[in-house]
Amino acid sequence: MTGYFDDLETRSADQRAADLARDLTAQVAAARAAPALAVSLAEIDPAAISDRAALAGLPVIRKSDLGAAQAKTPPFGGYAAMGAAAFEHVFQSPGPIYEPGRTGRDWWRFGRFLAAVGIGAGDIVQNCFSYHMTPAGLMFENGARAVGATVFPAGTGQTELQARAARDLGVTAYAGTPDYLKVILDTAAEAGLELQIAKAAVGGGALFPSLRQDYADRGILCLQCYGTADLGNIAYESPAQDGLIVDEGVIVEIVRPGTGDPVPDGEVGEVVVTTLTPDYPLIRFATGDLSAVLPGESPCGRTNMRIKGWMGRADQTAKIKGMFVRPEQVADLVARHAEVAKARVVVTREDERDVMTVQIETDGIETAAYEASVAATLKLKGRVELVSKGSLPNDGKVIDDRRSYG
Repeated sequence: MTGYFDDLETRSADQRAADLARDLTAQVAAARAAPALAVSLAEIDPAAISDRAALAGLPVIRKSDLGAAQAKTPPFGGYAAMGAAAFEHVFQSPGPIYEPGRTGRDWWRFGRFLAAVGIGAGDIVQNCFSYHMTPAGLMFENGARAVGATVFPAGTGQTELQARAARDLGVTAYAGTPDYLKVILDTAAEAGLELQIAKAAVGGGALFPSLRQDYADRGILCLQCYGTADLGNIAYESPAQDGLIVDEGVIVEIVRPGTGDPVPDGEVGEVVVTTLTPDYPLIRFATGDLSAVLPGESPCGRTNMRIKGWMGRADQTAKIKGMFVRPEQVADLVARHAEVAKARVVVTREDERDVMTVQIETDGIETAAYEASVAATLKLKGRVELVSKGSLPNDGKVIDDRRSYG
C-alpha cells in the first residue's frame, strides 16, 4: 500500500459499483438541504439515483448558473447545505464566484494526490499556491496535513526570499503552479543555494513535457493534478504518469459540450463532476474543460477511472498562469475604450512560461492606458499590441490559445 492514501483506491469493480450506489443515493438525498437543489430534486427519489445511467438524467449545473444564483442569493446561491457562517472559510474566485471551505481532514481531497507524489510525514512542503482570497493555498495545506507533512505557507512572489527559505528550511517538496518551481530553482542556482526539493505536486496550469523533463533532470518527481475552486481535487497523476486517476470523492462524466449527454469512452467531451461532499453538494457540475476517458486501469494499481487530463476548454476560456481569462472579460476591456473596435488574447509559451499578448484594434498609438486596463479587467499583466482596425480575423474568437499540449 506504499504511496496509497487509503484502500478506496484499489477497490474491485464490483465493490466500487456497490459503494457508488450507496454514496450517490446519499448525496442526492443530502443535496435537498441546499435550497437551489431542493426544487430541481423535489420529484426525484434518491434511491433511484444509484448508478451513472440514472445520474445522467439529472440536470447539469453550469458555472454561469452558479454565478447568477449567487448574484441573487449571496454568497453561495443556495447551493450549499449550510449558511456561510457554518463553514470555517469562505473564498472569492474571479467572476466573482464564492466558494466555501472546511478544515476537516482532507476536505478538498488533495491528500490523495500528495500521497501519490510520495509526500508525507518528514516532508516540508513549500506551498506556493496563493492564500489570498482564492482557496488553492488552503486546499493544498489541508491535503498536506492529511498526509502528515509540514507546510511552509510561501504563497506567490518574492522569489529570492522563497529560494533562500527553501534552502534554510530544508524544503523537500513543492506545491504550486508548474512554471513557478523553475523560477525558484533557477533563482537558487544563480545565488549558489543548494536545495533539497525532490518532489513536486503541481496544478493550476498545464505541465508541459519539456518542463517535466527539466525537473526530472534535476532529480525532482513532478506530478500534476486537476481540480477547481468549486470542486476541489478531481483527478491526479500517480508515478505511473499514465493519465489522471479520478479522485475517490467525486464522480466524473464526459459529456457532449453544451449538453448533459455522456459520450462513449475515448471521445473528447466536457468534464462534468458530481461531488460526494454533503455540505457543498454540487450535482453534475459542468467544468467547461475538455477531456476523455482512458481505457483500462493504471499500472500503479489504482482502479478508478482515468482521464487524459486537461485537453482545452469547451468554451474559449483559457487558464493563463493559473488564472482563468474569460471572453466576457475581454468584452469588458473593449467597453472601457470607445476608440477600441476589437480585442484578442493570444496565449503562447516562452522559456517554459505562459505568455499573454493582447491584440487591440484601435487608432490609438499609446499602449500605457491599455496596459492598465488589461491588468484591471483580465487580472493579469500581459503584452499589448496595437493593430489597425479591421486587421484581426473575423472568426468570432477573442481568446486564441496557441499552446501545445502534446
